[in-house]
Amino acid sequence: MHDTTALLVELGSVILGLGLIGRFAGRIGLSPIPLYLLAGLAFGEGGLLPLGASEEFTAVGAEIGVILLLLLLGLEYSASELVTSLKTQYPSGAVDFVLNATPGAVAALLLGWGPVGAVALAGVTWISSSGVIAKVLTDLGRLGNRETPVILGVLVIEDLSMAVYLPLLTAMVAGVGFAGGSVALLIALGTVGLVLYLALRHGRLISRAVSSDNPEMLLLVVLGLTVLVAGVAQELKVSAAVGAFLVGIALSGEVAEGARKLLTPLRDLFAAVFFVFFGLSTNPAEIPPVLLPAALLAITTVFTKIATGWYAARRAGIGSRGRWRAGGTLVARGEFSIVIAGLAVATEPRIGPIATAYVLILVIVGPLTARWTQPVAARIEAWRAGKGKGGAGSGGPGASSPSGASGADGASEVRDGAEPGGVRPEPVAAQGDLAPAADQA
Repeated sequence: MHDTTALLVELGSVILGLGLIGRFAGRIGLSPIPLYLLAGLAFGEGGLLPLGASEEFTAVGAEIGVILLLLLLGLEYSASELVTSLKTQYPSGAVDFVLNATPGAVAALLLGWGPVGAVALAGVTWISSSGVIAKVLTDLGRLGNRETPVILGVLVIEDLSMAVYLPLLTAMVAGVGFAGGSVALLIALGTVGLVLYLALRHGRLISRAVSSDNPEMLLLVVLGLTVLVAGVAQELKVSAAVGAFLVGIALSGEVAEGARKLLTPLRDLFAAVFFVFFGLSTNPAEIPPVLLPAALLAITTVFTKIATGWYAARRAGIGSRGRWRAGGTLVARGEFSIVIAGLAVATEPRIGPIATAYVLILVIVGPLTARWTQPVAARIEAWRAGKGKGGAGSGGPGASSPSGASGADGASEVRDGAEPGGVRPEPVAAQGDLAPAADQA
């Protein structure tokens, strides 16, 4: 079969299959991400029917998928809202680093990997997947929830931290001296600072320059600018995802609204390609030998990420349900973890299989914890409350609840707004006016 013909047949089959998988997932009320990944695993290297002709196109499409996911996420918020989020969420970012980087570093040292392996595996377990989480928030209709700005604040701190972490890891892997690593770090920090400055001070001018009444022109300019900035950011050792996110926050008003409408279908298509490519690039034969240590590490960091999100949402004054939703949503690992493992694999080859198994577990579990952590926590709390009532021995209909509130859990316990004594969150998104209604859903 001719190369072009084979490419078209494979690509058409993949896209059609994604559509059918997505429809099936919608009917059973499940995010399609785990099914996309399993499909990629089945048809990748070592799978049932490897796809060779479309591999290069799929790789490029996966990169575009991550870029579009972060661009659309950035379009939801302005630069001033980002700065406000960073100011309010930096303690949560520190807690996130301590709770989630430590298990990876300790595991690497116990396995005898040395300093480079410890730093690399710490990054793998630390960084949540912005791409997966952006897709999950969209699929679950939570972009307007009160806890979503808290989640995004943690993600933004993680993503921007990559501007410091990746140059340092690259320098350690290459064995360069302190001077070489410092230069790479300064370039990365300067790039992030410049883009943030332009977004804050000249965001309206940028939006005006990009604006067009012609939808076709607006689509081409916004997409071209985003891919260009992402490429430059990647070249300067700042992640392409961070570059795309910063382009999104630099645009505002009608330009941002128009770009969202035009780019949403493209985002959905290429995001699906990204998740399939992740599965395609994984050899199933490499997973069983490292499945046990990867599973233990995954279980540990599921709980540490849930604790991170719960703490961050509590600091923002979010109620009980929103805290659990925030924690469950942050569990997924993905694109950054694979990038980090890829950088370190030349120095520590053993990190490749365990990082792949670990990410594959959590990229499947992550959408499930996002959906089910809060309902499970609510049932446990209700069971504990009922057990406490039974132990009190009163049992009468007029008996008060343990919290002193009437009703099942008390309005103060189930409300997702600011609780007494909590820090009331700053308004972070235009959808914030709808947040209380969304929280009660």
